[in-house]
Amino acid sequence: MIQTINGAAYARMVISAAAAVELQKQKINELNVFPVPDGDTGTNMSMTLSACVSDLKANPDASLDLAAKLTASALLRGARGNSGVILSLLFRGFSLSFKGLTECDGGTFAQALKTGVEAAYKAVMHPAEGTLLTVARVSAAAAIEEAETDCGIEHIIEFSIEVAKKAVAETINQNPVLKKAGVVDAGGQGFLVVLEGMLASLRGNDFVADSFGGEETSVFTTLEDEEITFAFDTVYIIRKDGEPNLDPLRAYLGSIGDSLVISEDEEMFKVHVHTNVPGDALNESQKYGTLELAKIENMRTQRDDLAAGRKAHSTDDLDAIEEELEAEPTERKPLGVVAVCAGEGLAAVFKELGVDRIISGGQTMNPSTEDILAQVQKVNADTVLVLPNNKNIILAAQAAAEISEQKIMVLHSKTVPQGITAMLSYNPDAEPQALFDEMTEAIKGVTTMQITYAARNSDFDGYEIHEGDYMALYNNQLIGTDKDLNKLIDLLAERVRDEGFEFVNIYYGEDISEADAAAVSDRFTEICTSADVNLVNGGQPVYYYMISAE
Repeated sequence: MIQTINGAAYARMVISAAAAVELQKQKINELNVFPVPDGDTGTNMSMTLSACVSDLKANPDASLDLAAKLTASALLRGARGNSGVILSLLFRGFSLSFKGLTECDGGTFAQALKTGVEAAYKAVMHPAEGTLLTVARVSAAAAIEEAETDCGIEHIIEFSIEVAKKAVAETINQNPVLKKAGVVDAGGQGFLVVLEGMLASLRGNDFVADSFGGEETSVFTTLEDEEITFAFDTVYIIRKDGEPNLDPLRAYLGSIGDSLVISEDEEMFKVHVHTNVPGDALNESQKYGTLELAKIENMRTQRDDLAAGRKAHSTDDLDAIEEELEAEPTERKPLGVVAVCAGEGLAAVFKELGVDRIISGGQTMNPSTEDILAQVQKVNADTVLVLPNNKNIILAAQAAAEISEQKIMVLHSKTVPQGITAMLSYNPDAEPQALFDEMTEAIKGVTTMQITYAARNSDFDGYEIHEGDYMALYNNQLIGTDKDLNKLIDLLAERVRDEGFEFVNIYYGEDISEADAAAVSDRFTEICTSADVNLVNGGQPVYYYMISAE
């Protein structure tokens, strides 16, 4: 059996694990008990893992230390959803444990996994049994003990898989919700798939995916010839040498191009610039470190392709950069806000209340840590409040806070109505911590109701749910399911009346007509005679109605 691995082997193992999860993500998604359409576990884990694939492929001869660092850094920035953040923290354990090493045996692998588990447990406020964390913890503990007998890397991963299989099977008995639904934990199953993908690669049977779902590009925007002053859209990543001051590089790149954006963390920086001399940009940048990845595209050629009716190549981040260029420069301010939501109407509400930047996402697409960082960096403020507005985005926002140069304060808003209520207390001139406390307290006073549809058949919390059924949620708890939407509207309106709420805001989604929404508003007004009912076109996907009551 194989006793040790080096950096190249580790990189192949991680790429194989990413492919394995990509190939099985739908099966993992189907284990999600709650049938609400969302950024499901398999999708989030796949998109998180796929974030490191290009970096690892670009560095096939990387040392074990470097391969682990590349993986951990990319996963942290690409983490989506709670499962993705936890997975990124597990791999952070490998990066910490492999520092300075050229080889790794099974004992070191087990200790690295334990280090990652400890980091993940610290990140989760209320860790529950029967989850990904449980499976990883049990696997790490057993592997460490086994390594005292046989510390070969192949044996330890194989042993870890056997332990993980039993731990995954046991999750059904550790979580009452899983037991009632008769399924195992999706995150735990995803972790098992990761280990299986790594072992398969170690034995020369790598999993291979045709493509990875986590790779996103923006469509090239057509530009007139006179608008393309600098022809080459140039994007590259530099691995830092030490802790360089990048201000001189910013000045130089600004002198040979435009649309300049430099993002960085402790180990690398990424440059996006439009220039006519991309070679000069790369040569100057390599004074600050080692070139790892580069992409250069001719925007004039792209424009010509579009004009001729041909498909043009995509350009990373072009839409975002153009948006930034069009924005008026602002003075540095003490406080700013970034909020997550989907739907033009909801975005307009947040902006009207003082939000600086909107991250499009939420249900069906959880933004990554890097997505959140990108918008925070565009807010010219010393402190930025982030409103995740979804319980599955809070961990990614907290991960962004850990690596951001700007101070980030993450409000635990779990729904869009909670975020809107929090913003009603927003005062840009307030002391940040006092304001944060006030907005946190305001969240506690809002009740959120939602109507959506079942994405799959399920037996959940006493309800026999069929795919396509309407579902009514009250503070994220299922309280009714029916094929008749009006029955659920009445159910929620009666709850509002019985609870004595005085203010009701109804945000209707993109699939609801204005006339149907007005009828729902009228029904609430008819049933809740003491409440002030307000109707807003939210334009959100997935949820037909989001309703707040206070």
